[in-house]
Amino acid sequence: MWWSGAWRLADEPTVDVAAELESLGYGALWSSGGFDPGLSPTFGRLLASTTRIAVASGIVSMWTGAPSDVGPAVAELETSFPGRFLLGIGASHAPLVHDYARPYSHMVTYLDELDALETPIPAERRILAALGRRMLELAAQRAAGAHPYFVPVQHTAQARSILGPAPLLAPEVAVVVETDPVAARALAREYASLYLGLPNYTQNLRTFGFGDEDIDGGGSDRLIDAIIPWGDAATITDRIHEHHDAGADHVCLQVISATGRNGFPLAEYTELAGALMGR
Repeated sequence: MWWSGAWRLADEPTVDVAAELESLGYGALWSSGGFDPGLSPTFGRLLASTTRIAVASGIVSMWTGAPSDVGPAVAELETSFPGRFLLGIGASHAPLVHDYARPYSHMVTYLDELDALETPIPAERRILAALGRRMLELAAQRAAGAHPYFVPVQHTAQARSILGPAPLLAPEVAVVVETDPVAARALAREYASLYLGLPNYTQNLRTFGFGDEDIDGGGSDRLIDAIIPWGDAATITDRIHEHHDAGADHVCLQVISATGRNGFPLAEYTELAGALMGR
């Protein structure tokens, strides 16, 4: 599976890249839902530019995408592209949301409202961004499963134990295709800087033994190496399979790169596809 926020950087995404990723054998395209009201038209464009691959939102913020707006948009995608869109919903982050309060209760209400729509979004067509136990349990009870983000492999193992064997577990894993440790970690730290400033992520990391000395200053080598695999394609493939071995059904692969075609690292995704599909 593949994950990127790059589609939202331009008004018209490079749809031929989506088709190329599909041809490489990737099984799903995940894109950020952003903070715009409703459901981004990005998802419809990705679906229209491909023929069979699944498309998922990672994630639509429950604070800005009201069920009354999101529900009909998802129903329209289901009519046009049956069985190919998965709605990812999340609580986002307190520093980025005005009046952020009681996120768990808000999510329960949000799911209740999705269920009450004229055309409900069934549990098997939605997935929750989840880090902590309560949200993971909710994901198991009222959605297809969970989509954790910015997590070590230890979280994947813990999430599977909480979810149980049946629900979908699809963690995002950012990677850097670079064998030089200094260059690789520099790119990784640039990516990680946002997330190491958000309390839900840092609190989650602390539960796995990372302290101030790991989180401050852009992240210690120990933390960076645990969260963001780097190296050649074979090394990264081995690290991705650690998540599978820990209980992940799918790993949402996000390539961090300084270059690429129109800002998209297609060459790296192509190289990784060869290693991943060859396992």
